[in-house]
Amino acid sequence: MKLQQLKYIVEIEKQNLTISAAAKVLFTSQPSVSKQLRLFEDELGLQIFERSGKQLTDITEAGVKIIAYAKEVLSNIESINAITNEYTKPNQGALYIATTHTQARYALPNVIKNFTQKFPQVSLHIQQGTPQQISDAILKGEADFAIATEALHLYENLLVLPCYRWSRSIIMPKNHPLATANTITIHELSKEPLITYSFGFTGRSQLDKAFNNAECSANVLLTATDTDIIKAYVKQGMGVGVIASMALTKEDRSDFHIIDASELFGLSTTSIGIKKGAFLRDYTYELIFQFAPHLTRTIVEKALQTNDDKALKKLFSSFTLPIR
Repeated sequence: MKLQQLKYIVEIEKQNLTISAAAKVLFTSQPSVSKQLRLFEDELGLQIFERSGKQLTDITEAGVKIIAYAKEVLSNIESINAITNEYTKPNQGALYIATTHTQARYALPNVIKNFTQKFPQVSLHIQQGTPQQISDAILKGEADFAIATEALHLYENLLVLPCYRWSRSIIMPKNHPLATANTITIHELSKEPLITYSFGFTGRSQLDKAFNNAECSANVLLTATDTDIIKAYVKQGMGVGVIASMALTKEDRSDFHIIDASELFGLSTTSIGIKKGAFLRDYTYELIFQFAPHLTRTIVEKALQTNDDKALKKLFSSFTLPIR
């Protein structure tokens, strides 16, 4: 059994059982991956993947268990390498953050600026995606931690650390018929063409819940994953926008009539997701602390060592999360 073979079977699963795609990611040839897979299965005396001709079609029952342990082995090796680098190159390395556009554009810039000044030899990489893609990136080892509002709590292998709460605002052109009011009801809003986030992004579920509770439907004209796109279409007079209040700029306050929607939709919580059992570099703890000052290294380490959900809930219940 070779470490290389474990890498191969894990990557084949990641690439939807396509050996050529796995070979490309692994910077090797398709015949090499196929040969190592065959040798590995021969050594084990069973098949990891089911086949139809030369094509892999599914993962066998045994294969599912073997791949799960292979991922754990590879994760532990990554942790060993991280520990080694922590002692030999304490302020050098790379940090991969998976997040949404809103967090990358409006919540992270000052944090990143301060971090890079303190750790100039650490290269930062921000990956943007859907909440599901973000969570998957953590579990696959493609990112060190995730920042998102949706989906993180759905994954059992993720430790979810609450960071801050945030509200929404309704934006509309200043010549809009409703632009004379400072408040709006959910029923009035339901009559307007709505431009907001795509489902699964930036607290969208909270918005849908509010309409359902009021027994009315949102007249959604257009959805986007990017707050700036929502603003652009609202500016064109196509509809009324619902965005995160933290995404409002000085220019927006000049361009739009803005109504606070915190009473309509309540508050949502943005969290950091970390793979349970992960080893974090010193500079990773520092960035988490800069993003959410209540998440000290002591608190994060304690959370990583806690497997009981009730204990975690008790640990986090003492926090008074800031509102942005």
